[in-house]
Amino acid sequence: MKETFPLRLPRSLKAPVERLSKQDGTSINQFVAVAVAEKVSALETARFFQERKARADFKAFDKIT
Repeated sequence: MKETFPLRLPRSLKAPVERLSKQDGTSINQFVAVAVAEKVSALETARFFQERKARADFKAFDKIT
């Protein structure tokens, strides 16, 4: 289900977003949605690895290397 949210972009971003979405062959809406998805993915990936690091057993690792 899609929802509508008003989005306010600084003027300094509007022109590059329009240009890049046109180059990409997408609408501004789709371009922004993909950009947000990429950011969410990057942050979730970083969180995943931080959680894995917290569970790591570095002494056991050192024994096998």
